[in-house]
Amino acid sequence: MTTTRGSHPSEDHAPDLQQDAFQWEKDGGAADDGGPEPFGAGAAPRHPRVSAMMLAGMAALGLGIGVATLPVPYVIETPGPTYNTLGQSQGTPVIKVTGRESYPAAGNLDLTTVYVDGGPNGPVSIIRAFSAWLDPTHAVQPVELIYPTGTTRQEAEEQSAVAMTTSQENAVASALNELDIPYGQQLQAAGLSEDSASAGKIQAGDILKTINGKDITALSVVQEELAAGNGAPAAVVVERDGQQVTETITPKRNSEGRFILGVMLKYLFTFPFDVEISLEKVGGPSAGLMFSLGIIDTVTPGDLTGGKHVAGTGTITPDGAVGPIGGIEQKLHGARAGGATLFLAPAANCGEVVGNIPDGLQVVRVETLAEARAAVERAASGQDTSGLPTCTNN
Repeated sequence: MTTTRGSHPSEDHAPDLQQDAFQWEKDGGAADDGGPEPFGAGAAPRHPRVSAMMLAGMAALGLGIGVATLPVPYVIETPGPTYNTLGQSQGTPVIKVTGRESYPAAGNLDLTTVYVDGGPNGPVSIIRAFSAWLDPTHAVQPVELIYPTGTTRQEAEEQSAVAMTTSQENAVASALNELDIPYGQQLQAAGLSEDSASAGKIQAGDILKTINGKDITALSVVQEELAAGNGAPAAVVVERDGQQVTETITPKRNSEGRFILGVMLKYLFTFPFDVEISLEKVGGPSAGLMFSLGIIDTVTPGDLTGGKHVAGTGTITPDGAVGPIGGIEQKLHGARAGGATLFLAPAANCGEVVGNIPDGLQVVRVETLAEARAAVERAASGQDTSGLPTCTNN
């Protein structure tokens, strides 16, 4: 999710939870100076049972307050702010292009965020969790569903920042693909998975050049070649320290039955112009789709939105595939509160969308950047959008 989770603003910076402090005071002062009468002055002595009942009541109250403020192992997701990728953030354009002509754009292509309270961001109390559970715009989740056990705040923020950077790079690549603008792309090994088929053969930092003689221009080339080989050893050429090294690797099946090399990969891009995305205090990968659309609108004449207010969410791959995100329900409410009337939702999140759409918001189901672009262009043209794909119970 893009947190402010915390997309998770990152979606990541939860508002402070303030708790009331209770203080018992014993007033003093002389009756003749207009001040309060000393405690017990002029009153009949209390029966010991009454005093005991008062002490028990005070103890029960203190216990109740203590229990209510105890931390619980949950996180709370709430709607975060929206940011117009065609606008500015703190006086700086969210998307700035240099090295190529760009065009001012009207309308909104809002990315959506989620505040995440709890876990590494600080504990939440029982009463806070219960209050959130009663609010249909909030979600209460076990910590382990959002953060790996033992994750620190610093680790969570670093991971969120890395995910945001990767999302931005993928967004530029997917936008250029959609516009048929060529650019350079390589795959680099970032590390190896546990029990990797490539252990001792591929190292972190290696650049994958070819597999069975085919140039590796995208991850799909590797996947298709391994599938075609049906588990047969593959000849992989990598560039290491400026030298090309050939390794023969026998792939292994993963839990989904696909043959894999067991290498964690990242893209290295060479773009024909610079795209700078400025958005502070927002992290996570889920803004990718809206960044892609914002870049397309920025580097092409005219207004992609036709002045309409569009919001959305979704991860993006360099080839334009839209992936699922977290906190979709909160993002729907955040988008509507921000003024959006059309929302682009990943098809993989449709199960969470059905039954949670705010009044006045039309949700369009998308699986690719091309589908999202076509939906926005249709809305911009003033055509009827009721026929656009949506999320259903089927």
